[in-house]
Amino acid sequence: MSDLLAQARAWLADDPDEQTRVELGALIEAVPDDPAAHAELADRFSGPLEFGTAGLRGALGAGPHRMNRVVVMRAAAGLAAYLAASGFEGGRVVVGYDARHNSDVFAADTARVMTGAGFEALVLPRPLPTPVLAFAIRDLGAVAGVMVTASHNPPQDNGYKVYLGDGSQIVPPIDADIAARIAEIGPVSGLPLGGPGRTLEETVLARYLASVTRLVEDGPRDLDLVYTPLHGVGGESVERVLTGAGFAPPRTVTRQSHPDPEFPTVAFPNPEEPGAMDLAMALAEATGADLVVANDPDADRCAAAVPGPHGWLMLRGDEVGALLAHHLLRRGVGGTFAASIVSSSLLAAMADAAGVRHVETLTGFKWISRVPGLSFGYEEALGYCVDPAHVRDKDGVSALLLLCELAAREKAAGRTLVDVLDDLARAHGLHATDQLSLRVTDLDLIRVAMARLRASPPTVLGGLPVTSVDDLAEGSAALPPTEGLRYLLPGARVIVRPSGTEPKLKCYLEVVVPVEPDGDVDAARISAAGRLDALRTELRDTLGL
Repeated sequence: MSDLLAQARAWLADDPDEQTRVELGALIEAVPDDPAAHAELADRFSGPLEFGTAGLRGALGAGPHRMNRVVVMRAAAGLAAYLAASGFEGGRVVVGYDARHNSDVFAADTARVMTGAGFEALVLPRPLPTPVLAFAIRDLGAVAGVMVTASHNPPQDNGYKVYLGDGSQIVPPIDADIAARIAEIGPVSGLPLGGPGRTLEETVLARYLASVTRLVEDGPRDLDLVYTPLHGVGGESVERVLTGAGFAPPRTVTRQSHPDPEFPTVAFPNPEEPGAMDLAMALAEATGADLVVANDPDADRCAAAVPGPHGWLMLRGDEVGALLAHHLLRRGVGGTFAASIVSSSLLAAMADAAGVRHVETLTGFKWISRVPGLSFGYEEALGYCVDPAHVRDKDGVSALLLLCELAAREKAAGRTLVDVLDDLARAHGLHATDQLSLRVTDLDLIRVAMARLRASPPTVLGGLPVTSVDDLAEGSAALPPTEGLRYLLPGARVIVRPSGTEPKLKCYLEVVVPVEPDGDVDAARISAAGRLDALRTELRDTLGL
């Protein structure tokens, strides 16, 4: 205990934040008489918050295993050291931030560390979507960018995403190089701090919005929309691009329309989570809307819901990806279409039929955005890149606009987005996807489960024989190594992998049901749902979590 208390007191002496100093001081005082306080302090000092390809992400609080000003300043100093050693000394670094707790503080600290290290820090004018930061890096000729956001994580979290000068997120081995530099940083009280940097004018946002608006072509604009930013920063940008493109302003869910770091109306501010879209769909039901669209809190993801025979239905990320790909292919977009390994194989079939190149990447836009000749990329977790020339990352604002353009075009023809999905099913087979996510409190449970799968691989899943198993950790000519297992079955595929951002083991399921050119797609959906349910049930039993 004495070593733990010594570490905590040393941290306390170096912490520039009065709030976390008070918090940590109270915890130190409680440790001798309170086992829960001891466990909490031990967790906070169990090691540094890992810096990886997603940068940093974790709960707010004092200590090296939390998000706080000390951790952020060390991260900024490590990034500055890496950039200087890579020949970018004195370059521009753009800093953006969302509306989460302390995002503005962490952005200000980052700017002061950068200017103190000799870089020109350019700070976005206010809390803005993550794709604005990705756009600004290339627009302003920066050597790197930092976005302070935890995306769709719970309210108690924050994060720190790092981009290089090409506007893409960092990938290995750059993350390890930066992490090594961070580890060399001593007390933050010894860091040379400069001025606050230059706050950018609103014109950088205007240029981003103009680039998004230019993506649409002339065509129908009659569409009754319901929109929610889920208490995030996307609302203004979405309304401006919609109205700039000729759409009527959407009906916005009033209780979720303004940034609120507490996210009071949702358990998790993630459009994929059950209940997150309930208020938006209720508004759509009450007003007879054509489409519901949503962003996550930092607006780099886009979700959608459509009216169905028994109420409003959320579209899966793979369905939105297929719709966007169809829209771009119909417009004659060529180049390369890419998706992550856990996304539906439908995109490959569509690209092959259209005669364009298709590439499969590891999970995450840090990989998708780096595909040579990329024209369109997506991942099933609601991330879409429709304009890589300007934003080499997922962008929920531009994806939303193109989805609305497609929906308006179909409405003018007396059709819906579901009709487009039916057409794709008849052309390529019904590709139905689902996911089983198992949240844990002990990450060792995930390691044990993966080890058990490797030691005793299943031979049957959901009543289907496993025809082959790919250990993704071994890598291949097409994919770098990544932790995960891929099972191929007749007409089905299963991938099991740990989440890169949350304490979850995630299982990605896909079944493909052939559909005749004039076949019943609803019957195929019912068949696919049964197969997915069987896979999900057996996987849950096999994993034992």
